[in-house]
Amino acid sequence: MENQFKSFGLKPYFETYRDTFKVGALDAFNVVGLVEGNDPQLKNEYIVIGAHYDHIGSSAEVDGDSIANGANDNAAGTSAVLAMAKYFGKNKTNKRSLIFVTFTAEEKGLLGSKHLAEKLKAQNINLYTMINFEMIGVPFVGRDYDAFITGYAMSNLAERINAYAGDKLVGYSEVAKKYNLFKRSDNYAFYEAFKVPSHTISSCDLTNFDFYHHVDDEVDKLDYHFMANLINKMGPVIEAMANAATQEIKMNDN
Repeated sequence: MENQFKSFGLKPYFETYRDTFKVGALDAFNVVGLVEGNDPQLKNEYIVIGAHYDHIGSSAEVDGDSIANGANDNAAGTSAVLAMAKYFGKNKTNKRSLIFVTFTAEEKGLLGSKHLAEKLKAQNINLYTMINFEMIGVPFVGRDYDAFITGYAMSNLAERINAYAGDKLVGYSEVAKKYNLFKRSDNYAFYEAFKVPSHTISSCDLTNFDFYHHVDDEVDKLDYHFMANLINKMGPVIEAMANAATQEIKMNDN
């Protein structure tokens, strides 16, 4: 991922691409790259685009296989971050600055995102919003939107995404609310630190995927046409977020 960020023209956000920390006795690191905004004022506002690249390691053995590869959870989301990084690294069409992150230790309790969010908060950066991608490898069945966002009612993000997309790209998931998925992925650490709109985009609320934390979460279960379509729709949305004259995405009054 470091090599990919470098080849895409991203700068390291820190001295290197690695944001290192300890998980017990182990060395761990997020990978963090920057595409600086091209507007003299707006470049001081930041959007974080992230996904976790870790998984659970091993799981209950099935047919001699105990390695949980995590294709949908969350190589799929990581691929979205890499695709966005490639586009913006090449084209640099963003007025606001974009921080691209692949997180580690999400499965250990959001440790990577907590570390980075607290580090950026200590720098007092002006964080506009955080968009996280999680489990986007399979499509919903029988819904009139492509993906849901966690914490749907907490901000106007869904409304703004659909307006920017010119389509009903994201919607609401009752299952996501029931299991409080807003607090179960890396967006939550940024909400906790900054109290700005920080949400996860996902197409899997466990009603349409039977291999969550299972050794059979393999690449042959992914729908690449769906993934590419969702990522291609989200690219212009991120661009619109980065280039809006004012901060249009806001927390809702509770």
